[in-house]
This record gives sequence, C-alpha cells and structure tokens, in this order.
Amino acid sequence: MPRLIAAGRGMIAGAALAMTASAAPVVSASVIQDAPAAATRSPLQVARVLATYPHDRSAFTQGLFFHDGRLFESTGQEGESAIRELDLATGKVKRAVRLAAKYFGEGSTDWGRSIVSLTWKHGKAFRWDIRTLRQTGQFTYRGEGWGLTQDGANLIQSDGSAALRFLDPATFAERRRVEVTWQGRPVRQLNELEYVRGEVLANIWHTNLIARIDPATGVIKGFLDLRGVAAGVDVTDPEAVLNGIAYDAKRGKLYVTGKLWPQLFEIALPED
Repeated sequence: MPRLIAAGRGMIAGAALAMTASAAPVVSASVIQDAPAAATRSPLQVARVLATYPHDRSAFTQGLFFHDGRLFESTGQEGESAIRELDLATGKVKRAVRLAAKYFGEGSTDWGRSIVSLTWKHGKAFRWDIRTLRQTGQFTYRGEGWGLTQDGANLIQSDGSAALRFLDPATFAERRRVEVTWQGRPVRQLNELEYVRGEVLANIWHTNLIARIDPATGVIKGFLDLRGVAAGVDVTDPEAVLNGIAYDAKRGKLYVTGKLWPQLFEIALPED
C-alpha cells in the first residue's frame, strides 16, 4: 500500500499490532472493524527462517509470486511502479517494465502465460505477457486495488477492506466475495495475498502478521508471527513494512519480504 501521507488514505489510529513483553501479540481494533476496546487474542505460529537472500532495498514491494520456478515482483509509487523478474540468489533485477508514471502499482499474480497487476486508485488492472513483459490487455474494477493472487480457477483480490473478491481471470468480473473474519469480527486492511496449499495468506497492513484464511468461508484459521523477522531488518522508513509473500509450488518453499527491505526470507510453511 501507499505511504500514510498519500492523499485519500486515512491514518491508522495507533499500533495495529498490540504487544507486551510477556504476552503474545493481539489483533487490535485498528484492524478489526467495530471491535471492542479489549483486543482479541490470536493463535500464532512464529515464523522460522530457513534461508536469507538479497532484495532490492529501493523496491516498494506490492506483489510477489513465482511462476514456473521464476520470481516476479510488482512495485509501487507514482513514476516508479514496475513489473520485474528477479534473480533469487542475488536479488538483482533480470528484466522489468515500468507502468505509466500516473499509476501507483499494486498486487500482481500469474495467470497462464500472463501476469495480471493492479493499480491503487485508478481502478485498472493490466495483463502482461510473462515471456516478454509486453502489455497485452487491461480491465477495470471498482474501488481500490491492494493484493492479488489466484487459486487455479479465480483471481483473488483485496481492496483494503475485509473482503476478498473472487474474479473471472478472463473478464475480471466478480464471481463471489467473502468477508474475512477472526472470531466473528471482520478483519480489514488485507494487503498482499498468496494462495498456499488451499489457504489464502494475507499481509495485514502495518502489522507483522500474516493471516491464514479459509477461502471458502473467509474465516482466519490463525496467524504467522513475523515480529522476529521484521525486528532484524535494517530499515528506518515507517512505511518499510512487511509486504510480500511468494510460494514456489515447484519446490514447496515459502518466501516473504517487505517494502524497501534489503532481504528476502525463506520461512517454514505454516503447520495445521
């Protein structure tokens, strides 16, 4: 997502992730709509880092995904938004295409031989040939664009609310939507998405949590706790938040990074 100072986006009231020295973090009222003042305690799995790789610290990461074992990323900010293929081992950009300067790039995913990418406020999604990175089409949608993934049958989009939209990959028409909830309460500010082994993993913006969502019901099964990972990242920008989840299905490996982070981490897959 954009920086907090960007026009049209309200400031988050207080920390979205409440923590104490002796207790597990809790999802607070800043991400749960109409929640009471007392935050709701959540089941957590602490993320275990298996390997660390370089990542371009200038990349305002919005989307991250693998296609046929190759790593792709979409980045944001007007005049800087791009679709890029990355070298996992070195973090270097192998090839890239820029969006028009007026667009703020958002989430992205693969579909067949193409990449689909969102924009934040323009209500436009673009289709790119995955071999050439040439733009081959575009779609329109209502509201904001945040995260994007796919489950083999649908594109799945977040828009900053508690909703996940399931879209026709050919037309971008909405087929259905679910409200994402934790203990019956809607959880909003769902950001970057990744479909992993029957679950939708979602960054919750400005927290160090990744929600594990049942795509059939929208119910959150639990959370991955990335506090330890984020604490070790050398960043000072308040917008350098956790954002970026990529699953390499060919190798069964899960990776995370953040906006402006100099590292990308392979983490252990969540356990049931």
